[in-house]
Amino acid sequence: MALYALGDLHLSFQADKPMDMFGKVWRNHEKKIEKNCNKILTDEDTLVLVGDHSWGRKLEDCEKDLQFIEELPGKKVLIRGNHDTFWDAKKTRKLNDIYAGRLFFLQNNYYPYGEYALVGTKGFCFENIGTKEHADMLVEREAKRLKESFEAARKDGYEKFIMFLHYPPTSLWEKKSRFTLMAEVYGAEQVIYAHCHGKERFNDSLKGNVNGVRYSLVSGDYLDFIPQLILK
Repeated sequence: MALYALGDLHLSFQADKPMDMFGKVWRNHEKKIEKNCNKILTDEDTLVLVGDHSWGRKLEDCEKDLQFIEELPGKKVLIRGNHDTFWDAKKTRKLNDIYAGRLFFLQNNYYPYGEYALVGTKGFCFENIGTKEHADMLVEREAKRLKESFEAARKDGYEKFIMFLHYPPTSLWEKKSRFTLMAEVYGAEQVIYAHCHGKERFNDSLKGNVNGVRYSLVSGDYLDFIPQLILK
């Protein structure tokens, strides 16, 4: 049993959104995902998909994308990304009911993994778009959702955490944030995030060990769509 993570699948089996325009790494990326997952994962493993799963705007528009994910090996845990418009905060319970035993949607809840609780939320960061005030409001909203995830796990007796965000844990130019401080307060061992695309964005946020927490970027194009091992 092992835990892996990969972000930004950006599937479009039902939407006209080819990713090839964003560089050769995206050419036939669905086949890369399928090949790499089948090569690396077993049915006993768990794969956390760290947001931006589908270009489908509504659930019926991304059923084939979710079916593709469902058919990958192992247990699949999904974090909400900024492009996942089929999933809003009020639909998490409904999605978990629909896909019970097939996919788990992680928001305002947690996923048990051995002695660990997997916690997470979409997150947010300031990317020099819009106003800092608006970004701060969204960060605060997502921090509350993340706290709910931590507290649900802690209430059930969990003391070891791995934290997942879609957005980077810090905004541009930041060394700490509400999310990094929360990881430290709750004692999260790792923070896993995605969202950053292209070589010019791969160093937007923290990587490696910082204040006792290990930070990892798992964007699909950063990893060439090879799931990253998080825990053995």
